Amino acid sequence: MKEKILEKATDLFLSLGFKSVTMDDLANELGMSKKTIYTYFDNKTKLIEESTSHLFCNITKGINNICALNHNPIEEMFEIRKFIISNLKDESSSPIYQLQKYYPKIHQSLKKEQFTFMQKCVLANLDEGIKLGLFRKNLDTEFISRIYFSGMTAIKDDDFFPPEKFSKIKLMDNYLEYHLRGIVTIKGEKLLTDIIKSNQS
Repeated sequence: MKEKILEKATDLFLSLGFKSVTMDDLANELGMSKKTIYTYFDNKTKLIEESTSHLFCNITKGINNICALNHNPIEEMFEIRKFIISNLKDESSSPIYQLQKYYPKIHQSLKKEQFTFMQKCVLANLDEGIKLGLFRKNLDTEFISRIYFSGMTAIKDDDFFPPEKFSKIKLMDNYLEYHLRGIVTIKGEKLLTDIIKSNQS
C-alpha cells in the first residue's frame, strides 16, 4: 500500500507540482481516506521527501542501465537525454521550481545527491570520449563536469527560462548540443552531426 501511495504521489507531483497537489487530491486519486495515507506518511513534507528519493533512485537506476550498454560517449549522452525526457510529465508544470521555493531543505538535499551522481557519470563519459578521440585531449574534465551540472540546473529555473517561452524538451536538446559541440574533436563532431540528423529524421 505504501508503494502504491508513493507511486501515485510521485506521478501527481511531477504532473502538477509539489505545492499544487494537496493530500485531499492524492486521497481522491487513490480512492482512499487521508487517514490511510497518514498511516504511512506523517505529513505532506515527509511524503515529498520520500517521493523525491523514490524518483531519484528510479532515474539513477535507468541511467546506470544505459551506461552499462557501452554506447560511445556521444550516443550515451543522447540515450540518457531520451530516458530523462520519457520521465518528464507535463512540461508546462514546474515541479523542481516549486520544490525549491516551498521545500528548500528537500531540494537542497536532492541537489547534492544529483550533483554527486551526475558528476561521476559525466567524468566517466568525458574520460571515455577523450580515450576514443571523440573529445579533445586538453579538456579540464573536473571543470566541465561542474559546468555541465550548473547548466542542467539553470535550464530548470523558470525565472531564467519561463515555460511559456521555452519548451523543457527543446532546452534539453539545445543544452546537450551546446555542451558537446564545445568539447568534440573533428572526429567527434562528425559523429555528433550524424546523430543529430538521425534524430531529426
